[in-house]
Amino acid sequence: MKTQRSFEEGGRGRLYLVATPIGNLQDMTLRGLETLKTVDVIACEDTRRTRKLLSHFGIRTPFTSYHEHNQKKQGERILAWLREGKQVALVSDAGTPLLSDPGEALVREAIEEGFPVVSIPGANAALSALVVSGLPAKRFTFLGFLPRQEKALREELRRLRQAPETLILYEAPHRLARLLEMAIEELGDRPAVLARELTKRYEEIVRGSLSECRRWLEEAEVRGEFTVLIAGSGQGVEPEGTHGGEETPCWEEWDIPEHVEAYQRQGMARMEAIKRVARERGVPKREIYRLVHRQTK
Repeated sequence: MKTQRSFEEGGRGRLYLVATPIGNLQDMTLRGLETLKTVDVIACEDTRRTRKLLSHFGIRTPFTSYHEHNQKKQGERILAWLREGKQVALVSDAGTPLLSDPGEALVREAIEEGFPVVSIPGANAALSALVVSGLPAKRFTFLGFLPRQEKALREELRRLRQAPETLILYEAPHRLARLLEMAIEELGDRPAVLARELTKRYEEIVRGSLSECRRWLEEAEVRGEFTVLIAGSGQGVEPEGTHGGEETPCWEEWDIPEHVEAYQRQGMARMEAIKRVARERGVPKREIYRLVHRQTK
């Protein structure tokens, strides 16, 4: 067991985790500015963004890069500075360090060597989106970025199916449509919120169901990273294709045209519904199309 008294020992190296604005530079805290001015060096995920931040506030502290591709090498360099008694600040490209950003290994190693690690709190996209979402904020789970691979993504969503708390995650714009589609399949069409450009002039909050968010996405011009919030299991519907906690899919009671029609009633395009039914039943897509087409003649 270790006890940290962050400011009692003078002359020791310290690692400061400094939150920076997620869009609006006016959100930089006074304590954060003072820390960045007085440390010996700033380790930053994106030197271009940090240079802009420091220039805006007239800060001339030296800075160096620290990101996922060089964190092992740079981590050793930072630890060496701490051993020399230097004060080091770690900042991410935006928001609070370590939350979906590099730095865990550095913090862990600094703690193991007995250096104080001090948080300088400030802006955070996940919490900013949560408090304006309208979803329950008493309990929540922050998931960061979910797996990119379809199989791993589905497994993660299934694991969260019965979670009662609000789910918060980040997603890139080019992967958002796939995430929403899989969330509908695995979690059910429950309440959700999409937030982008938080704290900026064009801040936008989209509130509705997962399927409504998906339809909005089809017509929207999407840019920049999204914060996605999904209601816990107690506030939405049962996942598509299940009866409560039972494993037997409800579509076993339907014929194929009824199965396709059920998805169309949820707002899904006909060909998209045919593809999903084919996947769920393990039947060739052309066979599903033939049966549906024959019934509509």
